[in-house]
Order: sequence, then structure tokens, then C-alpha cells
Amino acid sequence: MSSGRVNPNFKLEDQGITELGNVHYNLMEPALIEAALKRDEGTLGQGGTFLVTTGKFTGRSPRDKHVVKSASVEDSIWWDNNAAMSEAGFDALYEDMLAHMKGRDYFVQDLVGGADPALAINVRMVTELAWHNLFIRHLLRRPERDVLDGFMADFTVINCPSFQADPKKHDCRSETVIAMNFDRKLILIGGTEYAGENKKSVFTLLNYLLPEKGVMPMHCSANHATGNPVDTAVFFGLSGTGKTTLSADPARTLIGDDEHGWSDRGTFNFEGGCYAKTINLNPEAEPEIYATTQKFGTVIENMVFDEETKELDFDDDSLTANMRCAYPLDYISNASETALGGHPKNVIMLTCDAFGVLPPVARLTPAQAMYHFLSGFTSKVAGTERGVTEPEPTFSTCFGAPFMPRRPEAYGNLLREKIAKHGATCWLVNTGWTGGAYGTGSRMPIRATRALLTAALDGSLGDATFRKDENFGFEVPEMVPGVPEVLLDPRRTWDDPEAYDVQAAKLVKMFADNFEQYLPYIDDDVKAAAIG
Repeated sequence: MSSGRVNPNFKLEDQGITELGNVHYNLMEPALIEAALKRDEGTLGQGGTFLVTTGKFTGRSPRDKHVVKSASVEDSIWWDNNAAMSEAGFDALYEDMLAHMKGRDYFVQDLVGGADPALAINVRMVTELAWHNLFIRHLLRRPERDVLDGFMADFTVINCPSFQADPKKHDCRSETVIAMNFDRKLILIGGTEYAGENKKSVFTLLNYLLPEKGVMPMHCSANHATGNPVDTAVFFGLSGTGKTTLSADPARTLIGDDEHGWSDRGTFNFEGGCYAKTINLNPEAEPEIYATTQKFGTVIENMVFDEETKELDFDDDSLTANMRCAYPLDYISNASETALGGHPKNVIMLTCDAFGVLPPVARLTPAQAMYHFLSGFTSKVAGTERGVTEPEPTFSTCFGAPFMPRRPEAYGNLLREKIAKHGATCWLVNTGWTGGAYGTGSRMPIRATRALLTAALDGSLGDATFRKDENFGFEVPEMVPGVPEVLLDPRRTWDDPEAYDVQAAKLVKMFADNFEQYLPYIDDDVKAAAIG
């Protein structure tokens, strides 16, 4: 039995997926919440939100992500970063997953990845959990209802958390599996309830397909000046660096908070929603995002709440520090209706430096931009993981290594070419620590970061007097209105300048050691930027 709106010539049976229980196609938000409540998948929260926990996994499982090693992709995948799965292993996995699915109810959403129609892909999401269907309906782009009558998928994603993989039989690492088969146009997810695997599987897919079309896929947020899409800015950054927070500027129009493409026509969002962290979310600092946590249909993931009132506790990270909310983009009042922008005028690379070495802002040459893009630096701090007692560097190339199927240089060269062609100005912005490392110094004042970004985006920062940084060779402004002058010189913020020098030398060496892996693949100008 099936229900909902669907192309009558493109049901799951037409894809060889048969003998299921009830199949619900393209249910809208009220029906999905109703189904999830009936199935006891979560709790109705304030304002009609849906409160869920994801069990064992409260984050992604990057080591369980596999790409099928077929002849068509063997020479184009970055195998050092992507675990291979044999074609036979995938075939067995698919067969066993379909057998496991028989007789069970499933939920299908026919959605789109990419706001630019010329570059978008149609994605069919098949989920065991009704709330996963709600989640991905928020996060991908929703076609008009009449379009569904003729919808045909380019790729299909099947997510079955109750299925456990067999590592020996299925050629994978563990009982949890995310397997991508580009030839069969299938992605299979099993053994995890964490909803982020749904959206990141599509992001990985676009990261593979788009470079062949000359499109730069980007793990970034983006906004543009109100009424002026030509004045677009993109914000690269790993989790916790401020992508969502800093792009949600009420004075600018939000294009999106996480995944974008840069084509010959400009910038476009891959998604139709946002997946924001909620730990310590402050209604004064981030009122728009905070407001979504009481809006109908928002998925609230892994947050502690009062059993009676359903009031959320934004400070309790006993379930995970990776607590999140997922909501449609139009829940943000200044969100773009088209999710399209111009060519980036400013490229912002966000880093959270827990070593207290990097300045709050620096201007990068195109070669330096490629160096820092390939480095993808941020840092873990004490308390974030068991055993971490001092800051640890994290280098995630292209600010998103887990989602990069191709070698990093493919993306780095694309970015450098587009920066050069369109004259974008690149900035490295440190949202981490100043006046000392984590535990001694303090977090970079958000007010100063916003003032620096405002000056960068309105062009006034470009007119400042700059000095050359002795450690990394990039340019640092000496004075910016609204920003304490001492903050612009990290060494001066330390009580012990010599201790700063020791820490700086340590961080420079970490950068250099990490970057050695790219030296055989890059041009001399980028090598020079690496040397400083």
C-alpha cells in the first residue's frame, strides 16, 4: 500500500524495491510529524517542534563511509581519504538491505540538491524513520507539488538504521555503513540514526559530480548585501568556527548556512534548510536561529528538555555537545527566496585557533588562500574529547575532508582559478583564542569579529594599513575602527611575549608538517606561500 503524491511511473517497485509494507511518498510536515509520533520516534515540543535522540551515534561516522571502487571512478577518487568497497561487497549489501526492508513501512521524499536548475540533481530519499524524512525535507530543496507527478531521480539514498552491516560479507569496516555507488546511482546508509548522514551523503555526491562541470563545491555559508546579490560573500569553516552564526547577519541576505556551489553564473545553495548547532544558543546573540527552536516542524536533535514543559536546556550537553536543530531556510526572515548570489566578492576562511597565535583577521593572496584552503585548520580544545588536555590541531583539507571524494588539489585549483578570474578578496578570520591559548587566554570577542567582517564586506578594511605577519607571511591590518588595536597584534595580547613566540613556532611547524603531503601536487607560488 502506498500514499502521498508521486510519479505513477516511478515508484519504488519500478526501482526493484518490492514487498515493503506501507510506502508513504512525499508526505508534508504535519503528516510526517503525525506518523513519527504514532511510531514513537520522538516527542512533540513547544511550537510543534519534534524532539528526537539519535541513540549511539550523535555525530557522523566518517570512518564508515565507503565508495565502491569501480573502473569508472577508480582513477578519480582520493582513496587515501575514501575507504574502498568492492562491487561484490556493495551488491551483497544492497541485496541484504532490501531483504531486511521487506514488510516494513518506509517514507520517500523526492527532492532536489542545488538551487541552480541547470546544475541541480534529483534525489530520492527512502527512510525507515518518519522523522528522517522530515529532516531531509527541510535540508534539501522541495519541488513544487505538481512537479512530483513527473519526478525521476538521478540518485537514490536508502537509509535504514535498523540494518546492521556484516563487515566480512559487505566489505566494510563495521556494522555501520555509508556506501556510495556512482555507477548504480545509489547510496546506502545503515546502522546509525544520526540524521546528518542524510544530508552529507548528498553533499559528497555533489562534491564528486560538480568539478567535472567546472563548478566549485564549497563547505561554506554564504550571504549577499540586501538588494544586491552581486555583493556576495562566502564563509568557509569547520564545525564550531562560526559559519552559521556569522553568515546570519541581519543586515545582509542569507543564501545558505553550509553547502554551496560556485559556477560560471555565481553562487548557489545546495540546500533548502539549515542544520544549526544549539549548544549555548543565545536568544540575544542569535535571535533568528533561537526562534526556530520553537517553530512548527523544526527537528530538535539530541537536546535535553523538561519532560513536563518541553522547555529546552541549551547548556546541558550530557547527551552530546553536537546538539542541533534542522529547519527550512524560510524560517530565517532575511533568507534569500532564490538561494542564488553573484560571484563572491569576499571569501572568508574561518578558523578557531585554540593556540592563541593567529590574528583576528588577515588578508590572503590567491596562493595563500589555496594554502590555507588546503590546510583547513582549526583546533580541538580540552574537554571536547576524552584524553584531550591541551589544544590539538585539526587539519581538514578544503574545510571538509570527510565530504571530498576527489583529491584536494582538484578543489584548491578550482577555487584559486575562480578567485583570480572574478577578483575576490580572501580573508582568514580567527574566531578562536587571544591573549593566550585555551585555558589561559579568552575567546575572541564576537563584537570584534563582527566589526572586522563588516569592514571587510563593505570594502573599508581594504583601505587599512597592513603589516606582514612574521609567522605566516599574510597581511594583518594595524588599525580598524571599533576593534581594540592590541587585538590585531596577537603577541601583544599575551602577558609573556616569549611564550607567544614558542607557541607560534609550534603552530607554524604543525602547518608545515601537515602541508608536506600536498607539495608534489602544487605550483611554486603556493609552495612559497607554505614557506611564508
